[in-house]
Amino acid sequence: MSAQNLIESKLNPNQAVVDEICAAGDPWVKVVKKGQVFRIVDLEGNQAVDTLFYRASEAMERYSATDTIRRQNELYLTTGSKLYSNFGNIMLTIVADTCGRHDTVGGACAAESNTVRYGLEKYPMHSCRDSFLHALAHDPVCERLGMSKRDIPSNINFFMNVPISEDGGLDFADGVSAPGKYVEMKAAMDVVVLISNCPQLNNPCNAYNPTPIRLLVWD
Repeated sequence: MSAQNLIESKLNPNQAVVDEICAAGDPWVKVVKKGQVFRIVDLEGNQAVDTLFYRASEAMERYSATDTIRRQNELYLTTGSKLYSNFGNIMLTIVADTCGRHDTVGGACAAESNTVRYGLEKYPMHSCRDSFLHALAHDPVCERLGMSKRDIPSNINFFMNVPISEDGGLDFADGVSAPGKYVEMKAAMDVVVLISNCPQLNNPCNAYNPTPIRLLVWD
């Protein structure tokens, strides 16, 4: 993380056309139009925000961690990072970032991964995969696109700190965010944003205390 990546936005929240709060552990779905700017705010600090993007007209085209990492030769996202689709198209570009590091490889927590990592008694705990599935089954935007559980690729974890060890392992470490930090993206196409505001209680990605986030969109 370098200082030049920490870029503040000049946009005024009072002029946003969308300004909503997503509670801890909840999903959130919205269409962001080409040219609009979308901001995620970590209201209380150290909150992981699992996020997926889809082309708004055809969900077969969606955010690709593989293409995003390979095209830029970078594991972590920050100002200037382009988010690529599985068709090789730029979906969004990060235009402002006051956190400086966002994870591309840690994936979404699920009942199965909670069980493997933390114990059999963790299986019933709410997870990001549960939130994604709930949105896919109940949100009108997802319903219109005919989306289902097969439409959950690898996601971005905004604000989450996942260092890669020398032997190639993942370490879910303390976050590098703080109250009020945000990341802002400009859409290069009409996109559906699907968020799980992570409910994880078993590792420090949420400081063991999931908290709400703020979502804003500007024309």
